[in-house]
Amino acid sequence: METIQCMEEADKVLMQTYNRYPIVLEKGEGVYLYDKDGNQYLDFASGIAVFALGYGNQEFNHALKEQIDKLLHTSNLFYNHPAVEAAGKLAKASGMDRVFFTNSGAEAIEGAIKLARKYYYKKYQRADSEIIAMNHSFHGRSIGALSITGTKKYRDPFEPLMGGVNFAEFNNLESVKALISKKTAAIILEPIQGEGGLHPATKEFIRGVERLCKEQDILLILDEIQCGMGRSGEMFAFQQYGVKPDILTSAKALGCGVAVGAFAAREKVAEAFDLGDHGTTYGGNPFATTAVSKVFDLFEEEQILTHVKKVAPYLSEKLQGLYHKYDCITDHRGIGLMQGLEFAFPVKDIISKAMQRGLILIFAGPNVLRFLPPLIITKAHVDEMITILDQCIAEVRNENKQMDRN
Repeated sequence: METIQCMEEADKVLMQTYNRYPIVLEKGEGVYLYDKDGNQYLDFASGIAVFALGYGNQEFNHALKEQIDKLLHTSNLFYNHPAVEAAGKLAKASGMDRVFFTNSGAEAIEGAIKLARKYYYKKYQRADSEIIAMNHSFHGRSIGALSITGTKKYRDPFEPLMGGVNFAEFNNLESVKALISKKTAAIILEPIQGEGGLHPATKEFIRGVERLCKEQDILLILDEIQCGMGRSGEMFAFQQYGVKPDILTSAKALGCGVAVGAFAAREKVAEAFDLGDHGTTYGGNPFATTAVSKVFDLFEEEQILTHVKKVAPYLSEKLQGLYHKYDCITDHRGIGLMQGLEFAFPVKDIISKAMQRGLILIFAGPNVLRFLPPLIITKAHVDEMITILDQCIAEVRNENKQMDRN
């Protein structure tokens, strides 16, 4: 099927919920993607923080092929070795005690909400729990996840949503304190807000929230679906801050391209679930958890965290250089290989021009460029990206100035 034919057919048979770029991708290798016409693209999005190990990792692929020939699915009526092995590795890496595997990040969030509410119900024997979430947060598209997503444009068309949710200001501890009541079961936040514009939590804020939770026996839920799995330079971003959640959610790079998510919890919290309280048909299947297990192995074998700590400062330095070069860039922020540049105008034209030059970038809000490359990028890849981006920014800035003069 040719490129135009594929796009036309997609417009006929797929629901129109995505504003897709006019590219039909066919294969990937390392940090590069290739379309059906043979064009090469340097990927600084990695499938929205999914392909931490890049494309075509042969050890990873071989492990999946082996498992395909053994067993894909059993249901959770039976044990399977890959799930047990993967859960052990996730628990060790996160410091959590118990793991529940899901099929996606949104499902992980749903499970975390249920677990927090059940913990509250068992403690107080009443079903009136409330959750404090953050403005400008993003936790997923399902109803429960939307209910704790603090961005109106995602929520408004689907009201009424789940009740009992109050929104505080991210990085404003006093706004959190003002919302705490006897009904507060949990506080949920992203250590680094992704869709909300690449805003890292301050150390004072996240430690302050953890302290409030400990003082009042409120559960702290940290959503690391996007910022976890090495992107910050630690396996999980909360480890940068010296805090520890009661419930942790993970997905995206957890499976490096295989659909899998998880929520994990401390023992005392996990014990709130009784038999039958939660379930999934596909979650924890042997294929997906083989991927998870191999991802953890490869992170260790290839010293991914060490590599991120080496290359991330270089990316940050180069982006900071662009920030100082162009007055149309109003901010540069981020941690590790999760960086953002905020502009005084929408970035869609920059993204379009970059793709025409063979560079894939995505946004985080209309005015923010988001940089989420595979964790295996080198300084040479950063230089290649910066060269292209510099040209695109200059072009768009000049075009905007010309329009203003006209």
